Amino acid sequence: MKKTSLNAVHRKLGARMVDFAGWDMPVQYTGVREEHMAVRTKCGLFDVSHMGELEIAGPDALAVVQKLTCNDASKLKPGQSQYSAFLTERGTFVDDVIVNRIAEDRFLICVNASNADKDFEWARKQETKTTPVTNVSDRWAQIAVQGPEAADVLVGAYGHTPLPEKPFTFLESQLGDIPVLISRTGYTGEDGFEIYAPWDKAEELWTPLIDAGSVPCGLGARDTLRLEAALPLYGHEIDDDTTPFEAGLQWIVKMDKGEFLGREALRNAALRKKLIGIEMREPGIARQGCAIFRGEKRVGGVVSGTKSPFLDKAIATGFAPPEFAALGTKLGIDIHNKTRQAEVVSTPFYKRKK
Repeated sequence: MKKTSLNAVHRKLGARMVDFAGWDMPVQYTGVREEHMAVRTKCGLFDVSHMGELEIAGPDALAVVQKLTCNDASKLKPGQSQYSAFLTERGTFVDDVIVNRIAEDRFLICVNASNADKDFEWARKQETKTTPVTNVSDRWAQIAVQGPEAADVLVGAYGHTPLPEKPFTFLESQLGDIPVLISRTGYTGEDGFEIYAPWDKAEELWTPLIDAGSVPCGLGARDTLRLEAALPLYGHEIDDDTTPFEAGLQWIVKMDKGEFLGREALRNAALRKKLIGIEMREPGIARQGCAIFRGEKRVGGVVSGTKSPFLDKAIATGFAPPEFAALGTKLGIDIHNKTRQAEVVSTPFYKRKK
């Protein structure tokens, strides 16, 4: 398995390690619930160095990014980020991505760990002689500082360093004497920051953040946090058989921006299914793979589910035909061969107060 540069630190802290997309990663330290609540109420710290990064730089950089992604990267100024996606020719997901515009002719695209190699091979097919696509994943460590006290923790650890003021912006800065890129995107439903730093500097950054009061968190809490916030995860809410329209992500598709991979397929794509939020009305936790019923008829399946630590409710997402996706629709979920009552509800399940 691959290891991040913080692997020894996680083991020293007593983390329970698991194989995630070929990486040896911490799933929890003290416990998923405790770590989840730390992010919702204070500040949590995540090693996300397993994520991939692709750099597209050169005179054709914008044209290459526009062809590869469905959102409109021309709207980005240097220092701005954008949620987007790589799509197949069928209009389904290769991956969801974050596009960061470093300069007019340079972009850094953050991709999912499980798809990093596939994404690189997909993207490099669109490179030009003057604008290559480079896999720079081994250059970057990435640490996520998430929670209502995230800014205070960074100040406590490194003094009054400049931080991005608005969501989906970033700046190039220094923490101590380490050059970093600090973004303000996040994957927990809370405010927070991602620190991109040289691979061998991660431990030097991590320790002061722990000393300043952040709680180390594993992938378990990251998953329950993102589900409460209804943020998609590849292999669950999105995959190569799902379009952005079906996943409720139509807002990232800019059909009028010009040509991009998957555009023609989306032009006349039928809505075969629709992502729904589900709340259990009877005891039981709907997990990925549980069947969804309307009466006696199976109409879909659950793709993510948990007992929400913050809301203290069993929540889930799943796909069902559009006619069964209206809010308030009563459904049955097969949990251990027993049908439990559930209801279609609005998402996100949790939304932080601003």
